[in-house]
Amino acid sequence: MVSGNQIRLNRIFKEGKMLCIPMDHGISNGPIEGLEDPASTIYKCEGHGLTSVIINKGILKTLPKPTSVGILVHFSSSTSLSLAPNRKMLTGTVKEAVALGADGVSLHINIGGKEEPEMLEQLGKTAEQCHRWGMPLLAMMYPRGENIKDPHDPQIVGHVARMGAECGADIVKTLYTGDIDSFAKIVKSTPVPIVIAGGPKAKTDLDILQIASSDILELTIDWNSISFLNCDYSIDSTTVITINTQILGDYDQNNYLEGADIQILLNYWNDNITTEQFDEDNYNIDLAPVSGEPPHFI
Repeated sequence: MVSGNQIRLNRIFKEGKMLCIPMDHGISNGPIEGLEDPASTIYKCEGHGLTSVIINKGILKTLPKPTSVGILVHFSSSTSLSLAPNRKMLTGTVKEAVALGADGVSLHINIGGKEEPEMLEQLGKTAEQCHRWGMPLLAMMYPRGENIKDPHDPQIVGHVARMGAECGADIVKTLYTGDIDSFAKIVKSTPVPIVIAGGPKAKTDLDILQIASSDILELTIDWNSISFLNCDYSIDSTTVITINTQILGDYDQNNYLEGADIQILLNYWNDNITTEQFDEDNYNIDLAPVSGEPPHFI
């Protein structure tokens, strides 16, 4: 028998894919560029592969109309103006999320500082409430505090990721270690899907695509630190990846954006030309600017 948790997860993921735009930064940093009007950003990305968003409850309450994508309501807050910006406090309850019509709850937990015990308690209690109400829980597990010398250390990242899963989260979001091999081990040792929060700043779109084309299973890459101005797109049914790019297309024309399309793009990446013919059907790859209609080009 299907559960409430499964029904809601099915709204957050589509056919095993999760394409999520986090837009919970208004409380911590104010209306940053690209998120001045969160509602219009959500509606703009509908129909382009977006499956879910993370927003604060005030934005959810003020949406002018329902959205077709899954909504995770964020219930952890602090501000950049605070004397204790790493101390995230609860701003809502799971019962409130149910009343708001949310499909999931999101919490931010910082590990390695003096605020850690308080936030772990929040995570444990919220996980119990989510289980009771059949509400999926996404835990943003970040190594951040006085005891963290290297937040991208694989051992530390693996510890906080596993911590989120063992505390009851259905999805864990954490930092990228900087290389695929070390992070693949973390994915394998974490019994729930993992979302990458940016990681080391990429210099080019090609760097992003090379990571995105890897074979890490049950993985979402959240590149919100790069841009909020473009919609995010998925890769394949086993690798759940979010990237910001204007040049990824359905190059093999199978109506899916997947790992094969990224590999084709990497193979034909060339800054000096805009198209390459690569198959017997004389099909052109548009590298930039993108042309065509979705899903063949985005």
